[in-house]
Parts: sequence; C-alpha cells; structure tokens
Amino acid sequence: ELHQRRIRLARQPVAAGQARGQVRDALRSWQVPVDPDVAILLTSDVVTNAILHGAGPSVTVAIRCSRGQLRVDVYDSARSLPVPAETPDEDGAGPELVLVARLADDWGVFRTPAGRGVYFTLTFNG
Repeated sequence: ELHQRRIRLARQPVAAGQARGQVRDALRSWQVPVDPDVAILLTSDVVTNAILHGAGPSVTVAIRCSRGQLRVDVYDSARSLPVPAETPDEDGAGPELVLVARLADDWGVFRTPAGRGVYFTLTFNG
C-alpha cells in the first residue's frame, strides 16, 4: 500500500523539528514497521544539512512508504551536492551526512531542475 506526504518548510532551524514531527506522525498513523528513532534521527540529519548548506527560502520533505520501505526525500535550491560520507570536503571539515550513510539501508543525492534532493530509505522490519 502506498502512503505519501509532502511538506514545505521555511529553511530555518525550526524546520528540522517540524520535519521530525511530520515523520513521527506518518510512522504512527501509517503503522510503518521501521525503527522510529532511526527514521527521525536521519530525517533530522538530512533536513539540518539542507538548512546549513542549502539555498532558497524553503525545503520540501517528501515521506513515502511503498514496496516494503520508508523513503524520505529532502529538496532545496542548492546547486552543490553534499559531500559523500567517506570523503572529507575541500576545507578538511569532514564529511556530511555520516549518520545517514551509516544507518540508512540506502541513500543518495541527485540534482533536480530547482536544485538538489537527498534521500534515504529504511527497509521494513520483519
């Protein structure tokens, strides 16, 4: 069964908390069999990355459940893609999205006509 929700949030620090609440509510109402703490933590990591390194006035969070997995996508207007978790950036500041790389079953980044998207997936338990 397909469930999906799309939320546009102002690209401000409160967006991470708002996104966590939306994911928490979706997991509960859809009865999604994933670890809610991991899903909420990874959502916070991806949204925080969009707030800190993104561009534009807003971020969009898309939550989708289908084919035995939860997928969360975060879109913003930035043109640069996040640095892969295993590679330090040119400033030597270290990688982005380390939690996502370690805890998600799959994740990635992609360009969109308006900027970029970052996603992660978690496979249903049991």
